[in-house]
Amino acid sequence: MKTEVRNLTRVFGKNTAVDNISFSFEDGNIFGFIGPNGAGKTTTIRIMATLDLATSGDVFYDGVSATLYPEAVRRVVGYMPDSLPGYKDIQVWEYLDFFARSFGLKGAERTRALNDIIDFTNLGELRNKFLYALSKGMKQRVSLARALIHNPKVLIMDEPAAGLDPRARLELRTLLKILAEQKKAIFLSSHILSELQDICDGAVIIEQSKLLSAGTLGELLSNVTGEAAPSAEPAATGPRAAEVSGETASGAASASVPPQQHEGPPAVSIVLKTPRGGGEAVRLKLLEHPLTKSVDLVDDDEVRAVVQGTDAEVSAVVGTVFAANLTVLSFTRNQMGLEELFMKITQGKVK
Repeated sequence: MKTEVRNLTRVFGKNTAVDNISFSFEDGNIFGFIGPNGAGKTTTIRIMATLDLATSGDVFYDGVSATLYPEAVRRVVGYMPDSLPGYKDIQVWEYLDFFARSFGLKGAERTRALNDIIDFTNLGELRNKFLYALSKGMKQRVSLARALIHNPKVLIMDEPAAGLDPRARLELRTLLKILAEQKKAIFLSSHILSELQDICDGAVIIEQSKLLSAGTLGELLSNVTGEAAPSAEPAATGPRAAEVSGETASGAASASVPPQQHEGPPAVSIVLKTPRGGGEAVRLKLLEHPLTKSVDLVDDDEVRAVVQGTDAEVSAVVGTVFAANLTVLSFTRNQMGLEELFMKITQGKVK
C-alpha cells in the first residue's frame, strides 16, 4: 500500500500549523517523522489518521482520499497516540475488546483477534489490570495493541517511545521490525533520533511547518552531500564505525566545500579527537582535500567532517592530517546518521 501526503496545509486562525507539505512511503517501510516541537508533526499525523481535516491538500492510501472516504481509510490505518487515557473503570481486555467491536469484529473472529494481539504485544499477564494502574511502558503496549486490533496495513504512531525505559524501547523496536517484515507501512514521529536510526528506512523532516527533506536515508544523504545516492541498499540503515588511536593529527566554526563530481561510494562522517586547542588546525587541513564535503569544529578538541569516497580514499583524507604532523588522539568513522542529517538539514528555527 502506498501512502501519499499531497500539498497538505492546515491553518488555525492566523497560524499555519502545516504548510503545503508532500511526501510518500510504501508498505514494508518504517519512516521517521522528525522536527522540533511546534513544527506540525502531530497536526500532520492527526490528519493522516482522519482525526482532523486539512485546510487544503489531502492524504491518499492507494489512491483513496482520507478527506472524502474517512471510514474506508480507518479500515486500513492504525493510529497510536502519544498517550493512553487513564480510565479507572476499564480493564485492558475490555478496552481492546471495545475497539475490536468498533471495527465490526464479531464472535470467534473478535475473540481470535483479541487473543492474537494480546499475545503479540505480550499483554497476557496484564489483560485484567485496569488502565490507570499501568506503567508508561505497559500503556504504550496497550496503545499499540489497540492500533493493531483490526490488522491495519498502515500504522501511524505519535511519539511511541516517549517516556519509555531502555527495555521498553528495545521491545518496541523489536515489535516494529516484525510489523515491517509483515509488510505493514509504519510512520512514526520521535525526538529520539538514535532510536529511529536503528529501525528506519527513511525519514520526513519538517521545520516551522514546512517540509525540508523526505525520502530514504540514502536519498536524504544525497540531498545533504549533493551526490547521487548509492544504488545498492540505502546508505544509513545503521551506523558503520571503526576506531583507531594514534599520535599524530591536532570548534565554533564550520565551513563547506563545494560538492565534487564523485560517483559511487556514499559520504561518510568522520570524527577526530585532538588535544585541547588542536581542532582548528585539523579542520583547516581537512578543508584542503577535494573529497571533503564539509567540516565542523564541534569543540576546540573535536572535528567532524563529511567525506565522499571509498575506504581507501577516506583513509587518504585522514592521512593528510597525519602527514602534516598534527596530533590526533582518536578517529571514528561512520555513515552519516539521522542525528547528523537532522542537524545538517534543519536550522534550529521555531515558530
